[in-house]
Amino acid sequence: MTGTPEPAGTAGAVGAVGAVGRRGRWPALAVLVLAVLLVAVDATVLALATPFISEELKPSGTQLLWIGDIYSFVIAGLLVSMGSLGDRIGRKRILLLGATAFGAVSVLNAYAATPELMILARALLGVAGATLMPATLALIRNLFPDPRERSLAVGIWGAAASGGAALGPILGGFLLEHFWWGSVFLINLPVMAVLVLVGAKLLPESRNPDPGPWDLPSVALSLAGTVGVVYAVKEVAAHGFAPGALTAGLLGGAALYGFVRRQQSLPVPLLDTRLFRNRGFSSAVLADLMAVLGLSGLVFFLSQYLQLVQGRGPLEAGLAELPAAVGATAAGLAAGRAARRFSVRAVVSGGLAAVGLALAALTAVGPSTGYPLLGTVLLVVGLGAGFAFTVTADVILSSVPKDQAGSASAVSETAYELGAALGIALLGSVVTGAYRGFTAPAGTPDAAHESLGGAVEAAAHLPADTASALLDAARQSFVEGLALAAGAGAAVLLATSAAVWFLLRGQKLDDRAAEH
Repeated sequence: MTGTPEPAGTAGAVGAVGAVGRRGRWPALAVLVLAVLLVAVDATVLALATPFISEELKPSGTQLLWIGDIYSFVIAGLLVSMGSLGDRIGRKRILLLGATAFGAVSVLNAYAATPELMILARALLGVAGATLMPATLALIRNLFPDPRERSLAVGIWGAAASGGAALGPILGGFLLEHFWWGSVFLINLPVMAVLVLVGAKLLPESRNPDPGPWDLPSVALSLAGTVGVVYAVKEVAAHGFAPGALTAGLLGGAALYGFVRRQQSLPVPLLDTRLFRNRGFSSAVLADLMAVLGLSGLVFFLSQYLQLVQGRGPLEAGLAELPAAVGATAAGLAAGRAARRFSVRAVVSGGLAAVGLALAALTAVGPSTGYPLLGTVLLVVGLGAGFAFTVTADVILSSVPKDQAGSASAVSETAYELGAALGIALLGSVVTGAYRGFTAPAGTPDAAHESLGGAVEAAAHLPADTASALLDAARQSFVEGLALAAGAGAAVLLATSAAVWFLLRGQKLDDRAAEH
C-alpha cells in the first residue's frame, strides 16, 4: 500500500484486513472457497438428481421446471437485500448465519416427499443462499486491497466454483448409485460445519461503518418485482400470453420501478443506483446475465441427456461433465493475467464467443453422439466461461469503493441467478415444447408427454415392443429440443460477445496499489 488515504467510509474494511494480516488473508480465502463449494455442489447435484426426483416424486413438466428454477427466482430477488444487510450487520456474520441455514434447509430438500414440498424446500434454500455469495466476494474485496492479488483471489474463487461443479456430479453420482436421491443434498452438511467452525476463527469482520437502516419496504419490492417478472417470462414462454402471466409481469415491473424510485429517494439506499453509471460495472453485469441465460438450458438438461438418452449411470454422467469444470478452473486462474496482457474486452468477448461456438456445435447432437464431441464441447465451454466470468467479477469489484462491496457483489450474483432463472424458463420451455410434440404409441400415459423421466417411468409398465417405441420417440424428441435450445443459447452468447467488444472498450483491470 502507498500513503494514499482511504476514502471515507472504509475504515471498518481496512481494520478487517489488519485483523488477519497479510499472511492470514490466504487462509481466510480458503474458508470463503468452502462457501463457494457449498453452493456449486448443490447446484450441480440437483441437475444430476433430476431424473431420480422425477421418477419418485412424479412432478408434472411445469413442476419439474419449478424445482429447477425456484431457487434462482428467490435468490435473485433477495441477493441485493442480503448483500446490503451484510454491509450493515457484518459480512462475516451474515455468511456464517447463511451457511448454517443452508445446511439445515438442505435436510428439508433431502426428505421432501412431494413435488410441492420440494419446490418449497428449494425456495427456502434460495433465501439462505442469498446470504452466501455476496458476502464471499465482498470479503475478498476487503481482504485483498492490492489489485493483482485480488485478481488472483477472484480467480481462485471462480476456480473453486468450477471445482465444486466438478465435485458435485462425481460425488452426487456415487451417492445416487449407492443411496437414495435425497443423499445428494446431505453432502452440504459437512462442508457447512467446517465453514462455520473454521470461519468463526479465521474470517475477519467487515461492514460499512455508516450504513443507515435496512429498509424493509425496499426488500419487499425487490423480491416481489424480481419474482413477478421472472414468473411472467416463464409462464409466457411455456403457455403464451395468459392473463395471469401478464398480471404478474405488470405487477413485478411496477414493483421494480418502485424499488428503483425508492432507492433514489433514500439517504442510504439498499442499492446505490449510481453504480450503474460506471460503464465497466454495468457492462460486466449485462454480460454475466446474458451469458448465463444462454448457458443455463444446456446445464439443466445435459445430465438428463447423458442419463436418460444415452443410458449412462449417474457417476459416469458426472465424470462426463468433468472437462467443463477442468477448463473453467484453469481459465479462472489465468484470467487476470490474460486480461492485463491483452485487454479486458478481448478476454471477455473471446471467452463468450468460444462458448457460443461450442453451443452451436451441439445443434448437431443426436441420441448416439460420441463422447469426443461432447467432451470437446464441454472443455471449450469451461475455458470460455472461466475466462469471461472471472474477469467480469474482477471488473465489478474494482469499480466500487469498499463500503459498497456487498451491494456490488449482490448485483453481480443477481445477474447470474436471474440469467439462470430466465434461461431455464425460456430455453427449458423450448426443450419441453419440442418434447411434448412426439407421437407416442397407443396406450401411452399422459405423464410420458410431461417429461423424459415420465416417459422412462411409463415405459417400465408397458409391453416390451410398446416401451421400446415410446422410448425411441421420446428420446429423439428430447434431443431435438436440446439441439434447438443449444442453437438459441449459441445465438445469445455470440450476440453478447459482439456487444461486449464495444461496451468494454478501453476497460482495464486496476493495477494501482492504493484504493480508489
